[in-house]
Amino acid sequence: MQTVDFFTPIVDDPYTFGQIAAANSLSDIYAMGAHPLTALALVCFPEKGDLEILERILAGGLSKMIEAGCTIIGGHSIRDEETKFGYSVTGTVSPSHVVKNGGARAGDRLLLTKALGTGVISTAIKKGVAKQTWIDAAVASMTTLNKIAAEVVTGSGRVGTGALARPAERSSAPNGSVHALTDITGFGLIGHLREMLLASENVSAQIHASRVPLLEGAIECVRAGYIPGGLNANREFAECVVDYKENISDEMKALLFDPQTSGGLLIPVAGDHADELIDALNSAGVSAVEVGKILPSAKPLIAVMA
Repeated sequence: MQTVDFFTPIVDDPYTFGQIAAANSLSDIYAMGAHPLTALALVCFPEKGDLEILERILAGGLSKMIEAGCTIIGGHSIRDEETKFGYSVTGTVSPSHVVKNGGARAGDRLLLTKALGTGVISTAIKKGVAKQTWIDAAVASMTTLNKIAAEVVTGSGRVGTGALARPAERSSAPNGSVHALTDITGFGLIGHLREMLLASENVSAQIHASRVPLLEGAIECVRAGYIPGGLNANREFAECVVDYKENISDEMKALLFDPQTSGGLLIPVAGDHADELIDALNSAGVSAVEVGKILPSAKPLIAVMA
C-alpha cells in the first residue's frame, strides 16, 4: 500500500504542524488495514526561511513516525514561498486482509472514532481568533494516530518494534464483522460516507446528527462564519444526496461537511457485533460512538435525522 499527503501549516507551532502532517499521512494506511513500514518526507520551504522552524517541523513529524513504528528513509525538498509538509507512506498488508471503503451492508451500524470540527477550528486559528481550549482540543485530535483504532477494528497488532515489527495473528469477532473502513478527511463525514455507499451495493445510510461528536468550539466557529473553502465545496458537491428529515441546525448541517485533517475512522459493522466493537475500542482508549446505520438502497442516499 502506498499513499501520499502534504499541506500548508494549519497551526502556529512548527513541531505540532509536523506531528499533524505525519498523523494525517499515516491515516490512509490505517484505513486500509495496513501497517506503515517506510515513509519519504515531502518538504516545500522558503529559500530564506528560518531553518530552525524546518528542523522543528521535521522533528514533530519524526516523533509520530516513531510512534507508528514507521521508518523515514529519505525524502525530497524544494524551494517554495509557502511552507508545505507531509509524507509518502508505504504500508504492508496481506492481500486477503485489505479493508476497502466499499462493502457496507444493510443492517450495519456506523461507528465514528473522532469528533468533527478541525476544519472550522483551523480556519479560526488562521484568523487568530481561536480560543486556546479550541486549539488544544483540535490539536489533540489531529495528532492522535488511528493506529490503535485500526488495530482493534482489523483485529491485528504488531510483534516487535519499528520497521522490523510484523503483524500479529488476526483475532476473531467482532473484527470479521467490519465490512468496510474509511477515514474522514478532506471530503467531510458526508463526502466520505457517500463514497462508501457508492462503493457498496444496494445500500443507503441514516445519520443521527445528535450522536455525531463535535470538537469544543466547532459550533461557535460556524456561527462566527469561520468556514473553510473546502466545506463549501463539499456541500456544493455532495449535499444533493442528503435529505434532512428533521429540524437540523444550520451549524450541524455545515459540520457534517467540514473537511477534516487527520480525522477518525468511519466503520460499518454488523449490527449484532457493534456493541462489542464499541466496547473494545473504548477499552483501548478510542472514543468510538455510533452515529447511524446502513439501510437498503433508498432515496435520498443519506438521510440525516435529529
